[in-house]
Amino acid sequence: MKSLLRWSVRLGVVSSAVAGFLVSMVPNSIALPQEQIVQKLQQVPVFTVADENGSPLVASGDDDSQVTGVFMSQQDAQDFVGRLQEENPELGEQVQVVALSLGEIYQLEQQNQQNGEGLNFAYVPTEEQVNSAVSLLEQQGQQVEDFQGVPLFIARSSQDEGYLTVEQNGQQIIPLFFEKQQLRGMIEQFEQSQPEQANSVEIDVISLQGMVQTLEQEDDPQLEQVELVPSQESLEFIQSVQQQQQQQQ
Repeated sequence: MKSLLRWSVRLGVVSSAVAGFLVSMVPNSIALPQEQIVQKLQQVPVFTVADENGSPLVASGDDDSQVTGVFMSQQDAQDFVGRLQEENPELGEQVQVVALSLGEIYQLEQQNQQNGEGLNFAYVPTEEQVNSAVSLLEQQGQQVEDFQGVPLFIARSSQDEGYLTVEQNGQQIIPLFFEKQQLRGMIEQFEQSQPEQANSVEIDVISLQGMVQTLEQEDDPQLEQVELVPSQESLEFIQSVQQQQQQQQ
């Protein structure tokens, strides 16, 4: 939990203070050391279902593989536990929602791959953001029935294909949002500050899994600018944890 608290102040800055904008050309590839990838993912809280000892609730597949769910929304995870308590009270009463960081999940995935263990993670995005991603792709002329993975939304200029960046602590970052609504808020501020470019900004959607794979495999230091911005629900969760820690102290 300390890893989440460490990012709480910074996330507040990213999500609200967007005084400086820049449209810049950034290549579509990057290769980062694993510790830097973990650091980028560490700021995002995710939620799993586990027993009181921390053992995750797993489902077994036909090939004997084991899968545990990783919810992007705490409310979705709580709703899942609620349904489980109704359908299987004995099991449902033994589990609870546990918060981790996306960086910790990534590290567990890497360890599982190295050790040849069979536990897999199934990421569960929010239905609202999946629908937003599908709608956006359809508007762009693509035929899609469903969006595979967790959607991330990013703004770019239709004039030069550069990504919209935000100035933070004297540096330009490229924010990737888990909620389309949050990105829309940033774009509206950009349009107010630079009305001459108001019609040039478009929204793209990519998958979280694809973004991580690109960070792992490609080679371009400029994409160190990429920063993940958690959903509003997740930001409120981080703030609540911080307040609880302060009260305890």
